[in-house]
Amino acid sequence: MNKVTLIGRLTRDPDIRYSQAAEPLCIARYTLAVDRRFKKDQDQSADFISCVAFGRQGEFAEKYLHQGMKIAVNGRIQTGSYTNKEGQKVYTTEVVIEDHEFVESKAASEASRDSSQGSPTFQGGSSSGGESAPDGFMNIPEGIEEELPFS
Repeated sequence: MNKVTLIGRLTRDPDIRYSQAAEPLCIARYTLAVDRRFKKDQDQSADFISCVAFGRQGEFAEKYLHQGMKIAVNGRIQTGSYTNKEGQKVYTTEVVIEDHEFVESKAASEASRDSSQGSPTFQGGSSSGGESAPDGFMNIPEGIEEELPFS
């Protein structure tokens, strides 16, 4: 069985491309920084894992994922190889994403993103019209279910 589950933060915004087929396919590539379980010499270390999402999962990444967000992903490991311009064989390993999940509230994610970029944190209500609940999650207004990327 080839199954992977990871929780980590995006190191940068996803790189989005579309295939040149008759029906273009969205391809999103990004790297997750996943903390290692144990510290080495009192320093937290992380693995930087390459991920790729195709089709609807790629479109989800394009629309909702940004640098610094903490997400959980499920997928499978895929390996490959190619020959570079110098004639050397290069081996690749990446996780092909089957689904994404948000791990923290939007406010916490924005605070993390803003602190990593050195800009002030967002304060106040949501720009989408919903009000924040005391637990940090946004209350979803009635009647927008068709706009949500999940059911």
